[in-house]
Amino acid sequence: MPTYDLGLEHVSLAFATKNIFTDVTQGVFEGDRIGIVGKNGDGKSTLLHLFKGTQEPDSGRVTMRNGLTFGMLDQRDPLDDNATVREAALEGREDYEWAAETRSREIVEALLGGISLDAKIGSLSGGQRRRADLARLLLKDWDILALDEPTNHLDVVTIHWLAEHLKNRWPSGQGALLLVTHDRWFLDEVCESMWEVHDGVIDPFEGGYSAYMLQRVERDRQADVRETKRRNLARKELAWLTRGARARSTKQKFHVKAARELIADVPPVRNTLELKQMATSRLGKQVVDLIDVTQIFEHAQGEADIDPDVAEMEASASRVDVVPAMYAEPQAHGSVEVAVDDLTDPRLVDAGVPEARQAAQAARQAEEESHESGDDADASTPEVTSAAQKVTVTGRKILDDVTWLIGPGDRFGIVGANGAGKSTLLKILDGTITPTAGHVNIGKTVKFAVLSQRLDELEKLGKYKIKEVLSRYKPSYIVDGKETTPGQMMERLGFESAQLMTPIKDLSGGQKRRMQLLLILLDEPNVLIMDEPGNDLDTDMLAVMEDLLDTWPGTLIVVSHDRYLLERVTDQQFALIGGKIRHLPGGVQDYLDMTEAIKNGKDPFADENAGKAGKGRKNSDAGDPATTAPSVGGAASSPSTGDSSSASTPKLTGKAFHDASKRVSAIERKLAKLEEQKADLEAQMAAHDPSDYEGLGKLNEQLQSVTDESESLEMEWMELSEQLE
Repeated sequence: MPTYDLGLEHVSLAFATKNIFTDVTQGVFEGDRIGIVGKNGDGKSTLLHLFKGTQEPDSGRVTMRNGLTFGMLDQRDPLDDNATVREAALEGREDYEWAAETRSREIVEALLGGISLDAKIGSLSGGQRRRADLARLLLKDWDILALDEPTNHLDVVTIHWLAEHLKNRWPSGQGALLLVTHDRWFLDEVCESMWEVHDGVIDPFEGGYSAYMLQRVERDRQADVRETKRRNLARKELAWLTRGARARSTKQKFHVKAARELIADVPPVRNTLELKQMATSRLGKQVVDLIDVTQIFEHAQGEADIDPDVAEMEASASRVDVVPAMYAEPQAHGSVEVAVDDLTDPRLVDAGVPEARQAAQAARQAEEESHESGDDADASTPEVTSAAQKVTVTGRKILDDVTWLIGPGDRFGIVGANGAGKSTLLKILDGTITPTAGHVNIGKTVKFAVLSQRLDELEKLGKYKIKEVLSRYKPSYIVDGKETTPGQMMERLGFESAQLMTPIKDLSGGQKRRMQLLLILLDEPNVLIMDEPGNDLDTDMLAVMEDLLDTWPGTLIVVSHDRYLLERVTDQQFALIGGKIRHLPGGVQDYLDMTEAIKNGKDPFADENAGKAGKGRKNSDAGDPATTAPSVGGAASSPSTGDSSSASTPKLTGKAFHDASKRVSAIERKLAKLEEQKADLEAQMAAHDPSDYEGLGKLNEQLQSVTDESESLEMEWMELSEQLE
């Protein structure tokens, strides 16, 4: 038996009727960087607690090298509510102590940026507490570091920073890392080996997540028929990994040739053209158009219906002794004059204007009292405003004169820092919030469904059994061209038929998240908005959800900090930064490049701004050039955004961009047909009588004509593609 620095020897452990580990021997050597995956409830967190010593095995033992130090980030932090951030996270360090050393300064600024060191732990949000606990852990030196879901509550920029920190924390061959996370990009970036926890055992794999998938598919190919469903799902995800951005990167984690052989008969993850055609038939041509939209928050602090990230950042920034952030999110500020007949105008209420909120509250109270008394509502409603007037709203611009066109079948992903206003953007899209200026045009046939981070809607069904809830829906649906029952869809999302009699309130967090998605899909929306859909799901269930979304024929808008998930289920990605929606033709990496430039004091949009100089438009606001961007029609802000600019320097904007996108799709369909004609003509020529020169000549003329048309269309396609990118 090998001598581990930290290990399990013949360990068995069971909870109630579930066996967690059965005679497991496994361990950690110095220099290991291990990612741990498995289904929720199969023992990933329990494994870390066994190593830490906070969980005792039923049999066997846990061994540890003398003098070894072990630090662990638990899903529940041990911080004292009455302690300050300085006391709990920095353990009393003064500013000069943590700021004097490069590594500790980076940790504090990356994780505690925007948080007051004098704030009580009990006053922090869940995300702030999580970052404080992670900072406390990383500021110490450990021989082995165990992290349980470290990316929870972190934005894309901070997740990227944490990956780099962990890769460079120890010299090669020193230290050890145990990482439990559902973030598959993070696993691939940081880990050099994987453990899969399942069915009471721990299976080791070499390489990161991509290599693990390759080996798992090879293993599953030899499994019995009970593994068929799991095998097909794994192979489909491997197909996306092999054909997608990870396979094209310079740091491949697995052998592409071997992977391609394994997935040779797996079709592309989704037929984009077919899905768009189906979406258009359900939605028509118009879905959601944001036209010259500006959203200002006059007072963000403490307002429940304002983006919680924005409120959190604003509240932190208002306190003293605030840690400077590693990355300062660009912000746009300004004023908008709004003409209203009534102070209860939703534009003012949703902008947080105090007088408007008070007037709206008074109107609601009067209406409630009139209903209770049975009086005429109009007679009992107090006069809360004067005649037509103009009100100037001043404050933070979450959206700054943005035009964004969303069409049928579009699959858009949105990234942005915490506090950028992503939740606000989603509420504007579905009509929950009325923008301060501009217009939101929603198609007549649009039926929204929102998968939010909260589970409030599901909690109302807590007393009902799953079977009772599903009985409220249609008996069958058409999914991927086949008739499917709600029960079958439930099983596809990882539930067992035996769970039909389980009350909703007894489901785990991950099961509730999957049930929430199932009920939304059973409502048959045609526009699906998803805010952090990966919360509480393990890697297998994420793959199940992604597989289900691949055949969903509607418009999809996803906000997520999980870049793997975002790039997997969406076709185009955008960043909300500085009040602008910027197209990311290179995916999330483009956004990270932008933020890196800003961190280094550069303006990543300087060239675009210079090109737009002097082309302002009426009602455009003068502001920091780093916070303005031009629109990309159907993708980001439109030409009407004046002095703004896009990171991708598109040559086409607004309607022209939208029309060009449609033209590119049409060309691709035409080229496919021409290729079929060419193949047919070549086959006819091969079978034709070689002595019939006249007949061969006519066929050759037809072939030449088709070839010329193809070449012409290919040239047009290339020109348009360059302009769109």
